[in-house]
Order: sequence, then structure tokens, then C-alpha cells
Amino acid sequence: MRLLVAALVLPLALAFSGLGAGTAAADPYERFHEDMVAAPGGVGAIKVRIWRANNGSNKAVYLLDGLRATDDVSGWEHETNAAWLADHGVNVIMPVGGQSSFYADWYAPSNFNGQPYTYKWESFLTQNLPDHLANVYGIDRSNNAVVGLSMGGNAALILAAYHRDQFKFAGSLSGYLNLSAPGMREAIRLAMLDAGGYNSDAMWGPPWDPAWLRHDPFVAAPQMRGLPMWISAASGLPGQYDRPNSLVGSFNTTNAMGLEALARTQNRAFQVRLLTLGIDTAHFSFPIVGTHSWGYWQDELWAMLPMLKSSIGA
Repeated sequence: MRLLVAALVLPLALAFSGLGAGTAAADPYERFHEDMVAAPGGVGAIKVRIWRANNGSNKAVYLLDGLRATDDVSGWEHETNAAWLADHGVNVIMPVGGQSSFYADWYAPSNFNGQPYTYKWESFLTQNLPDHLANVYGIDRSNNAVVGLSMGGNAALILAAYHRDQFKFAGSLSGYLNLSAPGMREAIRLAMLDAGGYNSDAMWGPPWDPAWLRHDPFVAAPQMRGLPMWISAASGLPGQYDRPNSLVGSFNTTNAMGLEALARTQNRAFQVRLLTLGIDTAHFSFPIVGTHSWGYWQDELWAMLPMLKSSIGA
């Protein structure tokens, strides 16, 4: 049970220094914008950081964060060189915030931590944000990609499943893709309490509420027929980005090993689910080494780039 609880908590990120494969010589920050975009639910506006494609493309990738998303910038910007995708012909869109949100439309504000507004992330990502991007930057509303890690991996598949007119590609990195598995709903409840004191009942109601099924990729899989997907989870064995030099670092690595091992199990189950449905448009990547940490997610992001661009016509 302790492992299940840990599996829904994004581990303390291991610092990743340097730029990996795919780095371009140009600086995408020359084409950078930060906008406050009007949002529903009483929040007023959400910060979005945008890197324009170097070739004038009107296709975009939305990058979704993990459970402990911060309100300054996305973890993708904190920990990776994902902004450099803009130097490869795709607009990079990083919404900021959404801790413990699962990027979903919630029923109500979280009463445990006094949240003053209701998360309405799905509405924001599929209505407010694409409208803003189209009106201000001419970005296509209909041919984009959505990629997320951990909590964001779950959300990326759900958003693409129910908004096929908007997303033509979805990527899930170390996502937990079978929320109906024994213990997972209880684990989510405890993980959200740990990450910001959020009440999962305010999100999708009690565990028997149909909203839990609606947001479970395993259940929603039939909606993904024909959708190009990149789905990845490593083995949990330490690799090149796991070099702890302190007790805290060793703890984080151990935690990241368990997180990724469980993600691997869930991703394998999802793979079988797609096979039983005859859905063959997903590419599964199961590296033999790798933990639940940013260096490996960065590598997978660059590995999926050719498939992503081909799927959205970038």
C-alpha cells in the first residue's frame, strides 16, 4: 500500500544539467512569450509560457506537468530542454500550475486546503487556451499534440481521447494508466493530500462516482482508436541520470525506482488493453533502465519527436 501511495506522488526531481540530444544551436527564447490566459472556475487567468516554432509552423505541442507542478514555471522548463523543440518546427506550449489537478474539470474547490476556486483544467486546455493561441498567434486549433509525465501522462491520454478534433497525437511518460486497479483510487487520495492537501472528492467525487471511470485511460481506451500515441515507462533500474551523492539523493533515487516500476506495470496492462481492442496506433517504449525522473523523460520527448511531428503535420 505504501508503494501504491508513493506511485502517485511525483518524486523530488533529480537535477539535470546540460542539454541532451536534439539541442539546436539557436536560442528559442528569442521567440518566447509569457501570457496570462483567461480561465474558468474562478481562478481568473493561468500563466502560459510559449515558444514559437522556428519555421512559422502553426502546429503545437502542449506539455503537461506532474503532481507537484509549481506556479512559477513548468517542470519541463525547470528540468529539461523541452523548449528547444521550437527549433524543430513545432510551437511549444507550457501551461503553468495545476498541482494535484490531473488537468481535469473538478466538481468543486478543494475544501481541505481552502482552495478559493474550482479547477477547470480540461475546459481551459480545450477551450480558453486554444482560442487564445489561435487568436493571438494563429496556432491551429485542430492539429496539435499533448504530452505529459506521471499525472500529466494520464491527463494527456484522456484529453486526446475526448477531444480528437483538437489533439492528433498523445504522449504519456511514466503515466499511471489503470486507475481502476486495486488500491489506485485510495493511493490517489493519499497522494493528493500529500501534494498540497487536496481532497480528491472535490475532483471526481467518492471512489464510486462515474467520473473516476471517465478519467481512467484503461476504461477510456476505446476512445483512442486511430490515435497516434507514444507510451513509455522504464524498468525502475537506476541508469545514467541516477547518481545520488547524499542521503537525500539516495532516498529520491530509491523512491523513483519504485514509482517507475509501478508505472511500468500499469503501462504493460494498458498495452494489453489496446491489443485486446485491436488498437495498433500506439508506440510503446520500455527502456531496460531508468527511474521516475526528468532525464529519462527528456530523452523520451526527443525520441518521440519524429512521430509527433508526422502525426500533427508539423
